Amino acid sequence: MVQQKKYPSPLLTVMLACAGVAWVLLAQPALAQTAPETKPASVKLPSSERFSTTTAAAQHCPGGTVVWSTLSKSKTFHLSSSKYYGKTKHGAYVCEKDAVAAGFRAAKK
Repeated sequence: MVQQKKYPSPLLTVMLACAGVAWVLLAQPALAQTAPETKPASVKLPSSERFSTTTAAAQHCPGGTVVWSTLSKSKTFHLSSSKYYGKTKHGAYVCEKDAVAAGFRAAKK
């Protein structure tokens, strides 16, 4: 005797597909009610907190870490151990706490 493979009936397949579509349609309003993720407002680093020398920046933030901040869309800063510290075309020396407060992040390299 040859054993036949058992497949779900076509009716069951259609019912499962309809249940999936119904779940998606019913879940949409619940998903739409959740607040969309918003990026924090873009905060610029005030010119009063940007310095052309490490000495001037260190005087502005005694006890704080002076970093080189790129003043571009990337909003990154470099620590003194970075090869880009003080080397990028558009940047300034700033206090790390001021850079972080303005939405800057540490560079990966």
